[in-house]
Amino acid sequence: MKLSIFAGAAIAIPLALAMPAQAENPAHVQQLLETNLCQGCDLSGADLTQAHLIGADLRDANLQGATLFESNLEGADLSRADLTGANMTRAFLTNALLENATLDEANLTEAHIYFAEVTGASLLNTDLTQADIVGTPINVGGD
Repeated sequence: MKLSIFAGAAIAIPLALAMPAQAENPAHVQQLLETNLCQGCDLSGADLTQAHLIGADLRDANLQGATLFESNLEGADLSRADLTGANMTRAFLTNALLENATLDEANLTEAHIYFAEVTGASLLNTDLTQADIVGTPINVGGD
């Protein structure tokens, strides 16, 4: 009896550890994609690749580790959103509101950041390689 329990655990534990962890709330993802309104939603780890989120309300949303590759966030309100570790490669952030947002460790490689509001935003170790930044008070390089 003990041997079969041990054998079952020996198989189940590695399988559970190998499965990808998804923390996003599927209902919140659906709500965002259908209504463009998702204030305070849990979208951590969500795959929002090439999503059209123009003018989306994402205030206070948890987007930690989310994939926003080539997403259009023009005019989106991401105030106080947590985008820690998010992949925002080639994202469009024209007129986006990022006031007091957390973008630490986020990947904004080749992102288009035009006239975004970033007052109070945290950008520690954010990757801005080849990002196109216009009319947005972000300093690249230095101390």
